[in-house]
Formats: sequence, C-alpha cells, structure tokens
Amino acid sequence: MLAAYAARFSPDDPAGALEVGDRPEPEEREHWSTVEVRAASVNHHDVWSLKGVGLAEAQLPMILGCDAAGIAPDGTEVVVHGVIGADGHGVGPREPRSILSERYPGTLAERVAVPTANLVPKPPELSFEEAACLPTAWLTAYRMLFHGADLRPGQSVLVQGAGGGVASAAIALGAAAGLEVFATSRSEAKRAAALGLGAVAAVEPGARLPKRVDAVVETVGRATWKHSISSVRNGGTIAIAGHTTGDPDPALLTRVFFHELRIQGVTMGTREDLAALMSFLVRTGLRPTIDSTFPLARARDAIARVASGDQFGKVVVTV
Repeated sequence: MLAAYAARFSPDDPAGALEVGDRPEPEEREHWSTVEVRAASVNHHDVWSLKGVGLAEAQLPMILGCDAAGIAPDGTEVVVHGVIGADGHGVGPREPRSILSERYPGTLAERVAVPTANLVPKPPELSFEEAACLPTAWLTAYRMLFHGADLRPGQSVLVQGAGGGVASAAIALGAAAGLEVFATSRSEAKRAAALGLGAVAAVEPGARLPKRVDAVVETVGRATWKHSISSVRNGGTIAIAGHTTGDPDPALLTRVFFHELRIQGVTMGTREDLAALMSFLVRTGLRPTIDSTFPLARARDAIARVASGDQFGKVVVTV
C-alpha cells in the first residue's frame, strides 16, 4: 500500500526525511480493525518525529500520522482515535500510552490498523477532511479549554501562536462556547484570521492585554512563556500541550508559586471527548479551518507546509 513514512532523521530538513512509497499492509491483530483511510491531517508531532524526537533508529521506517477518518470494515464512516494503550483496549493493561506513529504505524497511508474500540462514528454532517482534523489538534484544544483549564462561558483565555492547528482550534472552540478569547501571532494576517474565528483581540506576542485572563492555552513554549505567566490572573491556569520553540528558560517559578498559578499538561483526550467534540461541531455548525489539502503522493509538501509555520489551521492529506 502507498504510505508516507520517516525513512531517516533530519533535524534541519524534516520534510526531506520523509519518503512516500510502498509499505506492508497493516498487521492483523485480535480486537483490531483496519480502516480504509480517506483523509488524515499533519501535526507538529510528525515534524518532530522526522527530526528524531520520540523515535529511535531501530523503529525506522515508521509510517507517520496520528489521526484519520475513513471507512471501517463494516462499511461505516469512522474517525480514528489515535491514542493506544491508555485503557488497555487491544494491547493489554500494562502497555504504556502511545500515539499512532510512535509504537504502531500511523495514518498517512491507504490503510491503518487500530484497536476496534478506537473507531468513533463520524457524523454525516462532517466531511472526511473536516473529521480528519479533529483527533489530535482539535481534541487537544477541546481538552485544554474545558478539562485542563476548566473554563466556563463568560471566562477569558489567551491563546498563544494563533496559526497552529491546536491554537486556531482553541480560538474557534472558545469563541463558540462563549469565552472571551485573546490571541497572539507575529503575523498580521494570522491576527486578522484569529479575529475572524471569533477572538475579541489579537496582538503581537508579548503585548500587554487589557486584563489578566483566567487561563492561557500554551503550545509555543520558550518564545511565549514569559508572556503567558504575566498574562494570567492570580490562581489562573496555563494549559500546555507543546513547546514548538523549546523549553522555557527561565521557568519563572517564583511567579508560579507566588501567584498560585496552575500548570496543567494535556495530551490529546479520550474517545468520549472526541465524540463530544464532534457533537459540539454538529450542533453549533462550527467547522475546522483547513489551510490546505494535498494528496498522499504529495505528503512531503504537506509536511513542509507545517514545518514552515506559515499555515493557518490544519494541513490535510487525502487518500
């Protein structure tokens, strides 16, 4: 089958480490199902994998991709929940949690095998391309806002780095849920796009906000951490799901304990969260922002688009 896979590691040119070619069919496993992929989306996780973060040489070649939408063996349309081992389904209770493309081949392929329990029915109102945006970036944003930060309608949130998949999802979800959303971006065009998604204000990174917010959605790391710490109210929460610019230095721990801030890590979410997220989209009419779409044969271009940081929203690969 045709698949896009990490053939080697390249910290300086991650897209150049990706190959698209023939790979073995998914392995048959008890309590697993093979999905015919119709669409998948690219995440920063794929870029990091190509840089050699989270994968070992012995695991290569590894098919990349954490999320997908497609057709189950019984002909139903499904969305793939990409977290394996969190509850033992299909792997046993002692296997540690992983994400597709870490221990098991990922979704940037014509077919992918996952535990049958990880197949979530796709609402007919969502296209395959829209649904493929959800299991990593949108699910993470949903979890950050409503579980990690425990926000409620009327509260406020700062979303750092408006162009990324998680950040743009957090802006749209937060606005649709009645949150007062502030956003940052170095790009004037992306700030304008954030306003279009429902942010009440979009500013350059580091700019002073009109007030301190109840929570911050942080996926950037070092470049925005100081701003995040200074922008959240006493007793507020910083929900963090990534650090694309590296670990903060310094961590500003004095401010963390003196102002009683809560730092909450988030990695994707549960199948129940994914189902709830899709119901939210169906009921509100909200849909993921898709930056661009590429066929599987051009997966390297899709990776390069995400690695460049120029996208706004999700980059989708169709099969």
